[in-house]
Amino acid sequence: MTALVRPGQSTFELACAAQVFGVERPGLPVRYAFGVCAERPGPIPTLAGYDMLVNDGLEALDHADTVVVPGWLPVEEPPSSEVVRALRRAHSRGARVVSICSGAFALAYAGLLDGRQATTHWALAGEFARRFPHVRLDPDVLYVDHGDVATSAGAGAGFDLCVHLVRGDQGARYAAHIARTMVMPPHREGGQLQYSAPPHPEQIDGTLAPLLEWVAGRLDEPVTVEDMAGWAGLSARTLARRFTDQLGTSPGQWLLAQRIAVAQDLLESSDLPLEAVARRAGLSSSTNLRRRFLTALGTTPGAYRRAFRARSR
Repeated sequence: MTALVRPGQSTFELACAAQVFGVERPGLPVRYAFGVCAERPGPIPTLAGYDMLVNDGLEALDHADTVVVPGWLPVEEPPSSEVVRALRRAHSRGARVVSICSGAFALAYAGLLDGRQATTHWALAGEFARRFPHVRLDPDVLYVDHGDVATSAGAGAGFDLCVHLVRGDQGARYAAHIARTMVMPPHREGGQLQYSAPPHPEQIDGTLAPLLEWVAGRLDEPVTVEDMAGWAGLSARTLARRFTDQLGTSPGQWLLAQRIAVAQDLLESSDLPLEAVARRAGLSSSTNLRRRFLTALGTTPGAYRRAFRARSR
């Protein structure tokens, strides 16, 4: 995996990718080699006031399985023809090309997003839409992943996208381990909102953390949204509003995502029959498990298990 940086590089956007893909963690096998390149190697100024030394040029992109563009500022400055050719060449040979925050501008300038859905930081959405009318911009979501090309919103969403990519590459348990070491939620769906509405005054102290912890310990039980509201002492409407404000999703969607994550972990790490996996994930039956998997992941539990068993071998 190689990140393409440029003068005036945002250090935080670069750190999103470096922290997820470039750090060795005790107890976790190393699955990625992370590097950095620039069009003109040497000292690269950063927005943080210091220079970083980059040794590799654009030729490094010719050997990367994943290319990351961690920001592209100023956004009105198109990449050089050499950078455009390097990005297109990487994509055409099968490399995954990923942007974080304003990095979507570089991918759009290179024509990699034409006719496709993409996202970027909400504050840049108007400028992006004006410059790239052939891209189907969704300014509200955290990230969009097409498999060969992926874009994320602001830098925080860059972490979400990177963890999402690890989930797809290495499985739910591997990604959850990385998220825990970073003290991050293990999974946020790409369709969640980039930013939430300002909290109502009575909600400022109404953090959902105790409720989420309570539910997380009972995912093998038939906990419902009504149970969640009752435990929190809230009406269903108030609970839904707080989930939207704090998590950008509904209680039901969040609960289902947690159950699917448990099922993924069990499919990767155990030989339990599907009926048992469904029960432990609180999905009631193998039939319901298959239906939920198809809707959320586009595959069946059996195919998911076979894919990750093959990768582990």
